[in-house]
Amino acid sequence: MIAFNDLITATPPPAEGNVKKHGLRIAKSDDERMLAFGWASVAIRVDGEQIEDWQEDMIDPADLENAAYRFVELYREGGEMHERGGVAVLVESCVFTEEKQKALGLEPGTLPVGWWIGFHVTDRDVWEKVKSGEYTMFSIEGEAERVEVEQQ
Repeated sequence: MIAFNDLITATPPPAEGNVKKHGLRIAKSDDERMLAFGWASVAIRVDGEQIEDWQEDMIDPADLENAAYRFVELYREGGEMHERGGVAVLVESCVFTEEKQKALGLEPGTLPVGWWIGFHVTDRDVWEKVKSGEYTMFSIEGEAERVEVEQQ
């Protein structure tokens, strides 16, 4: 099993041809209340390195924050595998920017710059899939404009 810290802290680069990408797993759940919590997206690891996602994209922290606010304002609904909506409701959301971490009294490098979410799963069948481990992570569907970034 991969520890959460392995996903948000620096690790040695993998050998060429042996690159593995990992999702951000559900970090906490409450079976009785059918609640699941975890990182929706992480832009910058605790060591300051920007993360490349499964689509080989990187998201600027300000863009992540704006996307999170828009999602909370306009949508808030959780779906099942991007196919069926209405199976969960957003109950918690915070984008942990460096500024917010400082305001909370957290030392820099304690948390990644990322979006933490929590959902109340309202569909019993979907919750059973969360409990069984079939559904292990969040996937936030969205659209973005792809912009090439020059490597330094």
